[in-house]
Amino acid sequence: MAAAYGKNTPNPLPIGSASEDGMPTLYIVSTPIGNMEDITLRALRVMREVALIAAEDTRITRKLLSRYDIHTPLISFNEHNQAARLPEIMSALRDGDVALASDAGTPGVNDPGQALVNAAAECGAPVVAVPGASAVTAAVAISGIVAEAFIYVGFLPRRAGERTALLQSLLAEVRPVVAFESPRRLRRSLHDIARILGGRRIAVCREMTKLHEEVFRGSADDALAYFQQPRGEFTLVIDGAAQAADDADAADTIELASILLGELRRQETGAKHAVAHVTAATGLSRRQVYQLWLAGAPNAKSKPNPKHNAKSNAKPDAQSDAKSDVRSDARSDARSDANDRRGGAE
Repeated sequence: MAAAYGKNTPNPLPIGSASEDGMPTLYIVSTPIGNMEDITLRALRVMREVALIAAEDTRITRKLLSRYDIHTPLISFNEHNQAARLPEIMSALRDGDVALASDAGTPGVNDPGQALVNAAAECGAPVVAVPGASAVTAAVAISGIVAEAFIYVGFLPRRAGERTALLQSLLAEVRPVVAFESPRRLRRSLHDIARILGGRRIAVCREMTKLHEEVFRGSADDALAYFQQPRGEFTLVIDGAAQAADDADAADTIELASILLGELRRQETGAKHAVAHVTAATGLSRRQVYQLWLAGAPNAKSKPNPKHNAKSNAKPDAQSDAKSDVRSDARSDARSDANDRRGGAE
């Protein structure tokens, strides 16, 4: 069983000391996400004093160490070699403290590290976080959207179907959503966000802490028009359902409900589940939402005829749109996957 440590002391295990079980410490060290000055004094001290640094990419970490005149030995530890390197790093951890560093940000969050953390903890070694720069908290702070709670979903799925399923699961989510996206898939993701989540506010944070940092605020459609040729790294902050409804007047709320219902209809969602989702997302009454579902359009003036709707153009049009989207996304995903294989991991 791992020893308890860190109680009522700001620095529970000084570098070079061992836990009660005789194991040195594994330090999870956060590194800059762009600007090399965003490194803590504690992180520099830890990386200078440990016996070994396990780095996602030794070339990137070596640049950081060189800037601050740190000469600690490095060993690569990433998703491609972690199975082979894990025993070697664990052996080193038995003899001295080890630091784990990723290319940017905190190890174990959207990059390798979890396997080493689990192995160290199972052996009784203390695992200590050395906090630092974070793209998630930086984006949340500057978005102007998040007041309290938010949820983080990591990178949006590559595949169109998986991405659609995730965004649909967020229809009734009242908390803002934070996600990462690559420049290659940004436009497709913005299109899906607009199509599924409607006109919610979104902050698109690009190249944070770097020379060309910028934050675009508006709707997903606005962002789609702005980012014609996306470059750099992107963090998205998407407004929650409750905020989107609270900020709209009655007409806008009805329009939003109609957009959401239209998307759910195209996904062949049943009336019961569609009405429940949109009721929760917009705050409209269940009866209002059901009437919009029957009408099939936000401004329908005539009494809806369910039989006519079921047999007329609604279903063929939805099928045609869905097939077109699937074909387009499949071709784009194939090209993206080919680029990933040629260019390596993100």
